[in-house]
Amino acid sequence: MELEDIKALLELLRDTDVAEIEVEKEGSRVKIRRGRFYTSVELPSAPPQIKHEEAEEERLITVTAPLVGTFYRAPSPEASVFVEVGSVVKKGQVLCIVEAMKLMNEIESEIDGQIVKILAENGQPVEYGEPLFLIEPAAR
Repeated sequence: MELEDIKALLELLRDTDVAEIEVEKEGSRVKIRRGRFYTSVELPSAPPQIKHEEAEEERLITVTAPLVGTFYRAPSPEASVFVEVGSVVKKGQVLCIVEAMKLMNEIESEIDGQIVKILAENGQPVEYGEPLFLIEPAAR
């Protein structure tokens, strides 16, 4: 997004009651928020460079939340957790529970592999599509 585009947005908003707008164009995102006596413009930082760690994570499988609810690592507060980092899992093995409207939904692994990272906190709300686990697929 060019500086002229941002100036045009500011000019457009000057005579309106709109307090905040966010625009995405060609991979750049600009958020303009009008305060009481000023206007601020937030520009995103430059995209990060690809690191070795990111390239390594590309081969990992991300297990995401299939629904909105509360993430639980164990079937009950007294029970052991389903998996830990380093756990070897089989396809169909329960990884966690997402509670939604008092229903306990078991989230199962779709592949054989090893848990590399647990991305959600026990007892915390999760959104649809939110990453929960990273699994390294088993060698075939």
